[in-house]
Amino acid sequence: MNQKNSLRGYTRPMAVVAVMSALSIVLMMLEFSVPVVPSFLKFDISDFPALLTSFAVSPLAGVAVCFLKNVLHLFFTATSGVGELANFIISSAFVFPAGLLYKRFHTKFGAVLASFVGAVAAALMCVPVNYFITYPFYAKVMIPMDAIIGMYQAILPSVDGLLEALLVFNLPFTFVKGSICILLTFLVYKPLSPILKGKVRK
Repeated sequence: MNQKNSLRGYTRPMAVVAVMSALSIVLMMLEFSVPVVPSFLKFDISDFPALLTSFAVSPLAGVAVCFLKNVLHLFFTATSGVGELANFIISSAFVFPAGLLYKRFHTKFGAVLASFVGAVAAALMCVPVNYFITYPFYAKVMIPMDAIIGMYQAILPSVDGLLEALLVFNLPFTFVKGSICILLTFLVYKPLSPILKGKVRK
């Protein structure tokens, strides 16, 4: 009996991670450009299922969703996996601290605080990840750095250099993406959490 309960304890989280990863990759494929940032910055809400999983199951389960989402996206990538690596790091910086803080402060206010700490962490993380990993790779194999910066300057001519571009555009863009994922999570968490936790009344 104990062995059956132990198996159930592992099976449900794994099933939740699998389903949420599938949902994440679908949402990631629905990405689109927005006019206030360069066209290569795509908007999507694929971190929403990962944040939901981080709250309902565990922070590590949320990170697992981020990982599997990006592994699946490798089949559709045009970035040789570098974009997926960056996405995984930034997404994990969002959902892991959010889930960790929520486990510590398990209240409505704690959930709000945890979520926005995660969104800030992701926004801050996007700057070094793009500055040291993503954009140097793109500049080497795809498009010259001057052309990349030029795409930012087409929107805001006063932008001077990559770091300023990342601070002015990518950082708030990432925070807004995270904030929308937070809003969606708060809208569906209460009705979905019993299902995800396996506590549905029969």
